[in-house]
Amino acid sequence: MAGPDYGALGATFKLVRVLQVVSLLGCIGMAANFISEMVQANDTPSEELVGTLSVTCIAVLYCAITYILHIDNILPYLINTGMDGMMLIAVAIVAIVVGKPLSYLDCQVIGSNSVAESAAQLNSELKSTIHNQGGKVVYSNWIGANKTTCYEMKAIWGLNIALCILFAFSAMCSVCLWRRSKSVPPKDMA
Repeated sequence: MAGPDYGALGATFKLVRVLQVVSLLGCIGMAANFISEMVQANDTPSEELVGTLSVTCIAVLYCAITYILHIDNILPYLINTGMDGMMLIAVAIVAIVVGKPLSYLDCQVIGSNSVAESAAQLNSELKSTIHNQGGKVVYSNWIGANKTTCYEMKAIWGLNIALCILFAFSAMCSVCLWRRSKSVPPKDMA
């Protein structure tokens, strides 16, 4: 089960795939939790969170399949390079969409002047600021509703930035693995 022996390059590819899956699972967990909370409150989840969840779920499936194909030594590395590039574009779009309003938001100051307010008053104010007319959550208002939400969304944003780096790195590894697989004759399995 060790897979092909491509030395440090193969080990790096495997490590990057594992790091991608760990980052993606973190994003999936936090985004799914937010969507679940919105649905339980009878609200329509924001498009940004639904998009984040969709892209990360597809990316986890892709990473798992390519990891298995690499271990079995049947991964078409040149095609994988293109697919890693497409995954890079997808997670970059998620990072941009999620991070656009977050980049201007300071999570530490959220709620600092509302300590004296009662919980009921604060809850009614939050409900009125994070929704538009159709019961749909407005993402740019919702991320500033409380510190926890702000910090968790910044974590999702940070993980997507890290995923951009990881997918770019795995694409470069795939090109190198493709070049190496062309120069090294495959070992006889018998």
